[in-house]
Amino acid sequence: MQTEKLPLSVAIITKNEEDRLPDCLASVSFADEVVVVDSGSTDKTVEIAHAFGATVHDESWQGFGRQKQLAIDRCRHDWVLVLDADERVSSEAQAEIAEVLAAGSCVAYSFPRKNYFCGQWLKHAGWWPDRVVRLFRKDSAKMSPRSVHENLEVHGPVGQLAHPLIHHANNGLKQTLSKVNHYSSAGAAELFAQGKTASVPKAFLRAAWAFIYGYILRGGFLDRGEGFIMAVSDFMNVFFKYAKLRELQRQKEKDTPS
Repeated sequence: MQTEKLPLSVAIITKNEEDRLPDCLASVSFADEVVVVDSGSTDKTVEIAHAFGATVHDESWQGFGRQKQLAIDRCRHDWVLVLDADERVSSEAQAEIAEVLAAGSCVAYSFPRKNYFCGQWLKHAGWWPDRVVRLFRKDSAKMSPRSVHENLEVHGPVGQLAHPLIHHANNGLKQTLSKVNHYSSAGAAELFAQGKTASVPKAFLRAAWAFIYGYILRGGFLDRGEGFIMAVSDFMNVFFKYAKLRELQRQKEKDTPS
């Protein structure tokens, strides 16, 4: 059994994650430091983080990319692992991380990710192996500043780990609908800032393509009922992203003096 902590910082952002955070933190107990950047939780998230020995910082919400970079900037070790509160490090991945820190040849590493939706592991439509770069040298990578669908920008070779992160994407449909609302709003705001435009036909066509691409062309139907529900949620996310963009445009036109 490993008793000595690895020289590794774990960076996590949170808001009202009292249900999912304990399992996440328990899965990284091997790391020497855990940094949590919270954005105004009103539940027991902050108390839970402190109970697990994490260092907690309160920061107003700046979008996923900037918020995660704030957490990374507060990490003191050379190696950083970025996690979401609904992710867990498998025991096999833990052993691989220890090997990389001892004798790694790359500046960053990707994990395959097992995505669970309403309790079912999704294996199609791009959900497996769904590689994500999460382990990296702090001086060799930076989180993109995007408000949604952020990613690490790495300067140097990226290796691949064999063992997965476990991702409990949505535990139920209520959470799914909440995420659709949140992500579509963030996506619309990002497109609006870029000067993009939308219409109802455009919203529908893009959403329909997202459904066809994921459910039919990429085999989402092979995940049966949950695969269909996920495809519908993708449809809704894309449709409302562009519908909300249209709403932002109309509000701007209304506010602009003629």
